[in-house]
Amino acid sequence: MPGFDASARTDLTRRLKDEAQRLGFDDCGISAAQPLDDEARRLEQWLLEGRYATMEWMADHFDKRTDPTKLVEGARSVISVLHNYYQPDPPGASEKRGKISRYAWGDDYHEVMKEKLYRLFGWLQDEVGAEINGRAFVDSAPVMDKAWAARSGLGWQGKNTLLLNREMGSYFFLGELIVDVPLTTDAPVADSCGSCTRCLDACPTDALYEPYALDASRCISYLTIEHRGFDVPEDIQQDVHNWIFGCDICQEVCPWNKFSTPTQEPRYDARDGIRDTDLRDWVEMNLEAFETRFEDTPVTRAGYEGFRRNVRYALNAVESAG
Repeated sequence: MPGFDASARTDLTRRLKDEAQRLGFDDCGISAAQPLDDEARRLEQWLLEGRYATMEWMADHFDKRTDPTKLVEGARSVISVLHNYYQPDPPGASEKRGKISRYAWGDDYHEVMKEKLYRLFGWLQDEVGAEINGRAFVDSAPVMDKAWAARSGLGWQGKNTLLLNREMGSYFFLGELIVDVPLTTDAPVADSCGSCTRCLDACPTDALYEPYALDASRCISYLTIEHRGFDVPEDIQQDVHNWIFGCDICQEVCPWNKFSTPTQEPRYDARDGIRDTDLRDWVEMNLEAFETRFEDTPVTRAGYEGFRRNVRYALNAVESAG
């Protein structure tokens, strides 16, 4: 790697952010590729408390989660990006519909984000004029996305544990490039949750058991996506109500999301019927229809049987509620 003086680093960083915006990212920030010591201590405590439910992979590769040089040899910078996926609910949406989290209404974000990150990496390599070492990450490796985004000044981790941005709220995807290129870093921003507890108050399953802390075993998103069993306690099944994939409750009540604007990425546009299909119609869906309807969307993560389980739980909860 050739060396860069401060002026050259600043210029390259500015142009990198301009290129990220040109590629469609909504924001870009830079942090130094240094160990996440404070975050490592909090992660270790969370794991020791068993708050990760059945997601044993959360305890794997601890060193890689907390030290970027274990993922990219010689790493100097972490480039974090945001990509807005927000779309409003359809007007007059029925409470008897099966609710799917907004992030899963369109194409799989992993593919959309990685395509853009690869192009950004290629641009950076061309600008440096030499072979560089780096990798792109989109929720697909042991990377603490929210921690890096917070370090790079893109927002702060709110009381609902999500990254919050003063201009965009929280309806966005996160991605990173970890590279061995020295860049000018950004400063973190202050926590702006204040005394607000709307997310904690609104969570029907008490998954947010205290500010800034999540018990995955009670989280609707975990239960409708990652959980593979049929052993969800009946009281929690009722609290899940009509959510059949993911959950947006703690985002919907967050005051910072009043600033959310519709995404400009057409691949995130909601597919037909995904926002307003009645639960009874979802019950009738067979495997072939499931695979056709949700091909190349995040919903396939739950699997057909998991999705059917979610629909049955939701239908029972809605009918019980009258």
